[in-house]
Amino acid sequence: MKIHTLNLGELRVNSYVVETAPGRCVIIDLGGDPDYLMRFLESHKLKLRKILLTHGHFDHIGGVEAVRKITGAEVYIHEDDAKMLTSAEYSLAAGISYHPFTAVTDFTAITGDSLLNDGDLSFQVLHTPGHSEGSVCYVCGNVMFTGDTLFRDSIGRTDFPGSNPIDMRNSLCTLKMINGDFKVLPGHGPASSLRYEQNNNPYMRNLK
Repeated sequence: MKIHTLNLGELRVNSYVVETAPGRCVIIDLGGDPDYLMRFLESHKLKLRKILLTHGHFDHIGGVEAVRKITGAEVYIHEDDAKMLTSAEYSLAAGISYHPFTAVTDFTAITGDSLLNDGDLSFQVLHTPGHSEGSVCYVCGNVMFTGDTLFRDSIGRTDFPGSNPIDMRNSLCTLKMINGDFKVLPGHGPASSLRYEQNNNPYMRNLK
């Protein structure tokens, strides 16, 4: 599995371009800079087939609609965050973003037990609410794309509208119980591993 990390949008979100087969790819989150992304795809001779969103906050969806219109890529988001794709208020763009909000007009709402396939790869959807109601992690092989649920040595904020610290704790307990090591690719900051976070992250290490 070949993964390219791009820092896109006004908050420089980690947007992951995952090659799923020769000449095709998906992207995990798309924070903005659609022109830059399109140039990247062209230079690597990749066709974008799917846009997988870990949640619906503005900094993770800023480039979605523009790229969707150009590529025809299918957009997926958990059903509990679907309202964020059409609302500047729910996506937090109204209060934080410096850029005009662009609604996503065509997408598929998914649930926490979904399995999304593209090319030779499958992405298991793990519902991990807390940072938002519909936050998810995508698990593909030994890689876990954690969005704003889990960072290296930290977690996503739980003081936004729609956030819930109790849900976040329960989601972290779920991640704590997963056996086997996974590479953790978060929505912001450096990569990590699930085993490292289980043993060292101050929000996870004492969970039972």
